[in-house]
Amino acid sequence: MTEEKENVQEQNEATPEVKETPVANEPVAAAPAEDFDWDAYEAGDVVGGGMAKDDLAKMYDETLSTISEKEVIEGQVITLTKREVVINIGFKSDGIVSRNEFRYNPELAVGDTVEVYVESQEDKKGQLVLSHKKARALRSWDRVNEALDNDEVIKGYIKCRTKGGMIVDVFGIEAFLPGSQIDVKPIRDYDMYVGKTMEFKVVKINPEFKNVVVSHKALIEAELEQQKKDIISKLEKGQVLEGTVKNITSYGVFIDLGGVDGLIHITDLSWGRVSHPEEIVQLDQKLNVVILDFDDEKKRIALGLKQLTAHPWDSLDTEMKVGDVVKGKVVVMADYGAFVEIAAGVEGLIHVSEMSWSQHLRSAQDFLKVGDEVEAMVLTLDRDERKMSLGIKQLKADPWEKIEEKYAVGSKHSATVRNFTNFGVFVEIEEGIDGLIHISDLSWTKKIKHPAEFTAIAEQVEVVVLEIDKENRRLSLGHKQLEENPWDVFETIFTVDSVHEGTIVDIFDKGAVIALQYGVEGFATPRHLVKEDGSASKVDEKLDFKVIEFNKAAKRIILSHSRVFEDGKKGEEVAAKKAQAKTTKKGVKKLNDNLEKTTLGDISDLAALKDQLEASEKSPKEDKK
Repeated sequence: MTEEKENVQEQNEATPEVKETPVANEPVAAAPAEDFDWDAYEAGDVVGGGMAKDDLAKMYDETLSTISEKEVIEGQVITLTKREVVINIGFKSDGIVSRNEFRYNPELAVGDTVEVYVESQEDKKGQLVLSHKKARALRSWDRVNEALDNDEVIKGYIKCRTKGGMIVDVFGIEAFLPGSQIDVKPIRDYDMYVGKTMEFKVVKINPEFKNVVVSHKALIEAELEQQKKDIISKLEKGQVLEGTVKNITSYGVFIDLGGVDGLIHITDLSWGRVSHPEEIVQLDQKLNVVILDFDDEKKRIALGLKQLTAHPWDSLDTEMKVGDVVKGKVVVMADYGAFVEIAAGVEGLIHVSEMSWSQHLRSAQDFLKVGDEVEAMVLTLDRDERKMSLGIKQLKADPWEKIEEKYAVGSKHSATVRNFTNFGVFVEIEEGIDGLIHISDLSWTKKIKHPAEFTAIAEQVEVVVLEIDKENRRLSLGHKQLEENPWDVFETIFTVDSVHEGTIVDIFDKGAVIALQYGVEGFATPRHLVKEDGSASKVDEKLDFKVIEFNKAAKRIILSHSRVFEDGKKGEEVAAKKAQAKTTKKGVKKLNDNLEKTTLGDISDLAALKDQLEASEKSPKEDKK
């Protein structure tokens, strides 16, 4: 009304004032109808056209809808603006609803019928207040359940992202759209769907928790299923099709063939080595593939890409032969060898045994690594089997060809310790020249139980060549032979019955090891370790030991501590016995001399002297017992 007044005012201001002028011929009043009921008109019972006032009011009321507040009714869109939607519900005034309440339906147009909720018939400004959002909310669960029961296609507005999918506004309810149900192909950018209105199917409802799950994928699967059947029915091995890279994994590439997926295994991408499929293809890339195989139901389709090109072995130089030297790049390493690519898709194996003339067991990683550029000799070549073996040691001279000249018996050298065994030490004098130092050839004097007691891996040790076995590529080496045999000297020092000071370094069940001077060791059994007071000897105790056996060939010295004091006692006993015998002899001589001079009356005295001598002879024997 305000706008109309303003328009009228503007129109009046714009129109110039017109002054009244006398009219020559004034209009004449029309004559009243002869049948007009002036009495009824004055009573107010009749209006224009001869209709009764009550009839006219009744007709007007019939054109208006009878509405009640707090109810849902249908209305018609009569006007659309950017912010508002004007809806006619047949009431005396139209209602206005915010355009945001219809964002789930961007295709809303004038003339569409929509549901609205009557919040108030008249607000403070006399305006009818409607809400489309509340109308949807009141009927939302009924509509959602109907859509699920009838497999109905509904529209929804994608509001935002959430963990694992999207939140969709469906009939005013926030439904969950799983990421896997957005499309038949994997989705890489979820944000591109936010703010879009799409069609969905209700796939699951949880009334207890008021959860609704919708799917857009379900709408297109039916159509794709028919396309898939058409494609699968025409598949044949060897057929070449165009596809699109749908997904890339570490083991292969999934290709969309237009509704049906196939897999290119990583080994079928290229004739050469491929670390990851991303080296060959990219997402959404279109390429031609060949069908290699599929199962009976054609659900698993194996595709190939490299099969569309000729095998590199077929174009390999026909002049290549065994003995040729080729160049290549190490592409794969294993403990047993290295694979070298000499041309795209053409590889040869260098076994670890062909990397060095050394017989010492080693890993291929000790010689090469991935990416190394190498030269190698062709050892075997099988074009039918597409196999080739290579060697790099053949490019160097065999060090064993002139072994007698460089490493003659008796020659001395420095070697590197490579490995241990229970019986000796494996050493390397130079690359390809290995030898063994037997454990018995490590030291003249020490009793070595394991070579690790004498040296360590990677240490340098001086050796002398003892024997050459050229046929088996073996050298017998020695370390102790670098010095003279000290046992020739020990033989003159540690003579039998000689006594020497020693330290007990170890005691075990069978005896003890005694360290003697000059770094030599001896052995004593348990009964030879008993001390003079009867106590047992202990480790690290210093005692005197007597040599009771010396064996130069076996490098063995047997010792005894007990014999030191036992033999001393025996010596004293022997000396006492000799002295007693000498005294007895003198007494007997004296007796014989006296017998010649004695008389019969002295016989009793002689008998007493005889008894005394016999008693003295018995005493040493009893002590001995």
